[in-house]
Amino acid sequence: MGATDAIPEGAAPVGAAPGQPGGLMDVLGVAAVMLDAEGRITLWSPQAKKLFGWSAEEALGRHAARLLVAPENVDLVLRLFSEVMAGGESWAGVFPVRHKDGSTRLVEFRNMRLLDERGEYYALGIATDQAVLRRVERDLALSVRLVAQSPIGLAVLDTDLRFVMVNPALERINGLPADQHIGRHVREALSYLDTDVIVSRMREVLETGSPLLDQFTVGGTAADPGADQAWSVSYYRLEDANGRVLGLATSVVDVTEQHRAATEAARARRRLAVIADASATVGTTLDVDQTAHELADVIVPELADMAAVDVLDAVLDGRRPSALTRGGPARFRALAVSAAYPTDALRAADPTGQIAAYETDRLITRCVTEARPVHVAQVAEEDLAHIAADPEGAALLGRAGVHSYLAVPLIARGEVLGALSLYRARNPLPFAEDDVVLAVELAARAAVCIDNARSYQSERRTALTLQRHLMNHRPPQPTGMQIAYRYQPAQAASEVGGDWFDAIPVVGDKTALVVGDVMGSGINAAATMGQLRTTARALADLDLDPDEVLRHLDHIAVGLDPAFATCLYAVYDPHRSLCRIAVAGHLPPVLVRAGQSPELLDLPTGAPLGVGGVPFEQTTVPLHEGDQLVLYTDGLIETRQESIDSRLETLLTMLAKPEPDLEGLCDRLLGALRDEHGHDDVALLIARVHAQRA
Repeated sequence: MGATDAIPEGAAPVGAAPGQPGGLMDVLGVAAVMLDAEGRITLWSPQAKKLFGWSAEEALGRHAARLLVAPENVDLVLRLFSEVMAGGESWAGVFPVRHKDGSTRLVEFRNMRLLDERGEYYALGIATDQAVLRRVERDLALSVRLVAQSPIGLAVLDTDLRFVMVNPALERINGLPADQHIGRHVREALSYLDTDVIVSRMREVLETGSPLLDQFTVGGTAADPGADQAWSVSYYRLEDANGRVLGLATSVVDVTEQHRAATEAARARRRLAVIADASATVGTTLDVDQTAHELADVIVPELADMAAVDVLDAVLDGRRPSALTRGGPARFRALAVSAAYPTDALRAADPTGQIAAYETDRLITRCVTEARPVHVAQVAEEDLAHIAADPEGAALLGRAGVHSYLAVPLIARGEVLGALSLYRARNPLPFAEDDVVLAVELAARAAVCIDNARSYQSERRTALTLQRHLMNHRPPQPTGMQIAYRYQPAQAASEVGGDWFDAIPVVGDKTALVVGDVMGSGINAAATMGQLRTTARALADLDLDPDEVLRHLDHIAVGLDPAFATCLYAVYDPHRSLCRIAVAGHLPPVLVRAGQSPELLDLPTGAPLGVGGVPFEQTTVPLHEGDQLVLYTDGLIETRQESIDSRLETLLTMLAKPEPDLEGLCDRLLGALRDEHGHDDVALLIARVHAQRA
């Protein structure tokens, strides 16, 4: 085996060469001078020439005292020389030496007696410039103190990546005393960290010489491997004055607090983002089921792997949720369930729409009865029986790996509506207190939306029921006329209830045509509409002129709430082919004559009903066979995107196309003109004159 083969891997410093100078001796420039027993110079090193200025040729053979010492110090030097040569004791100290250039320098000496094989004595003097020595000593002392007292962890490793030095700060950071670092390889000393990455970085720095700065690392320590700490680590190569690679230095700054603060800030930003997302996406409609699905979709996967929204059945039935009492089961209706990935755990949740009764030992029941979150950070096997609906569901949750559970009550306006259930399986972190706070915030926002949707649906059902009851009379086909009509309620519950139409038989084969719109909406508007419609039918039976009918309706409306309404009242006489019309602030009817363009009748507008004491005018319009009169409320033509004049033009354009089927015409007008969002009621009444049968 060759000489190079005998060197263990990594034993020779990277880039080292035999005989290459370097180290502290070169920095100090130590000179060596040897004297014989008579004090003559017998050996003179190259460093001596640099220190004293005399070449070897000039110095060898001369008395050292006379060459290097000022006359006033010669006797002292000779005495010291004699003591060293006689007693064999070494001498050390600082002595002024005369340089060749005539200057005097303070030189640090170490003198000792030597004995050769012939028994002759010599004196060896080792010297260096005192100023250089003091500077090196100062730098060394400062370096040692700097390393020892630095709050930054510092270490030096050799080219084999074995620890040569660690300071106290790094001992504290790594949780290991210095003696468990020194001489040990990085992999051995820091086995609790990802040493593959660390060694790779160190090797890169040793080979390239390029430092790696501020490398972020997270991990445990030897003292506490389970608690994550964070460090900013820098690596740089160490070289001597001649570029020889000595090893590697590393500095370690503990940034755990900053890391935790940044992590907490990131969590706070995430919470705010989830809340902002919920504000934008939960409650976009007044539909309870849709709102519940929107809540579940916001929470998964940001906060939980699976979420379920269950509402107390009493809430959806219109009963007060306060009927829930402690000590009894709670009946829930499942509204939504969502998972971040396909999982059998979904089968443990109640199917949407299904009603289930949960006894008091179930966590969801405890959540709604106590009106507070139920938080199980670490789910044990026995907990699953209190989370799932039945043993099969508990087994499914267990197999799915559910390890953390959180139930949050849905509370709106002080009343519990239901519960939001959250599960974690693949997410390894248990629900923390921050998660509870976020879930409570999301549940509170969603609960208000669910309560609004519930109230909307309840009010809408009530308003529609009232309106259907008030308008359950289907007008008969009048004499000499064919009529068709439509009524469509608004989509929003708060806007249902104010529009109506009617066709009322009047003595003498006449027919009263009525269309009206109560200003306002909801149940009160429906009630006012019912009173006005009933009064109009009673007045029609008296065969009053249209303006008189409106005057009486105006008087009645003053005492109602809401008090204002628009109305158009017309009476058609088939024997005279005349139609008398009076308007109370209502949109003008459209007259369609055969062979002519449809026109909006130019009638006195009049004031709305309820103003009180305002006279109304009537206008007489001839109607012949085939003529059509189209009455409508503003819900047919008003939109938020177009002007009413533009919409009226559209109505006239559509009526210009002949349509023999009045039912089909009603459907066509509604399909084309009805606003897709349905913000208002629509009442439409079309009457066509036809010849009387003999």
